[in-house]
Amino acid sequence: MAITAVPVGFVAGLFGIGGGLITVPFLYYIFNTLGVDPQYVMHLAVGTSFAIIIPTSTVSVLTHHKFKAVDFNIVKSYGIYVISGVVFGTIFAATLKTKSLILFFSIMIFFLGFYLLLIKEKERDIVVNIKLYLKIILGFIVGFISAPMGIGGAIMNVPILKFFGYSINKAIGSAAAIGFLIALFGAAGFLISGNYLNTNLPLSIGFLNIPAFLIFIPITTFMARIGAKTVHSIDKNKISKIFGFFLLIVATNFLIEYFQI
Repeated sequence: MAITAVPVGFVAGLFGIGGGLITVPFLYYIFNTLGVDPQYVMHLAVGTSFAIIIPTSTVSVLTHHKFKAVDFNIVKSYGIYVISGVVFGTIFAATLKTKSLILFFSIMIFFLGFYLLLIKEKERDIVVNIKLYLKIILGFIVGFISAPMGIGGAIMNVPILKFFGYSINKAIGSAAAIGFLIALFGAAGFLISGNYLNTNLPLSIGFLNIPAFLIFIPITTFMARIGAKTVHSIDKNKISKIFGFFLLIVATNFLIEYFQI
């Protein structure tokens, strides 16, 4: 867990993501090895991931804010619809298998990855006003997909904000802030659903594992600050390309996971 926390925190700060894409698979493997009830091992990994994202994303957001790279207006006006998606996604995660969702998720991330690889960074920000219906639709979809995956949603939100004219730095900072909201409501949802199902998992409250949370937090928060500072010293075009490659790797891994289930 301690070794895993180092790259999780750094990548969280660098790309504005919560780190769940790395945390969930590792926690799943660790909990499996420790003999956690197979029926709930994925739920425990996802719920714990959300709990870890809360303080990690807080540090990431505060660091990005120092570089004036967080648009709190879009966080407020778009975030509310993301939260609604998280609520429904959490309910979905507690009751259904996620194989089909993994396939949909993989295809979508492939498209977003190629989009970031092909797009050129603008010389200056020309932010387009996002229409209300688009905020509702995109926000709900991002929240709904993020909940069963245990992620902060930035792998979708960064390309979305880029599409509407945000610089890569501001898109990453704002996505990190939206990720905090996703993690907060996601963790609460898995805490409640775990208690409702009377899972009685060892050293856990609902679907949140206490030792994993306590081991990850000091390391991920420290590394998130380093990652967030690093991104502001890299050329903007390079960041878009690096993020694009990162998304293609993630999508490929999820596609492999889909065929192995």
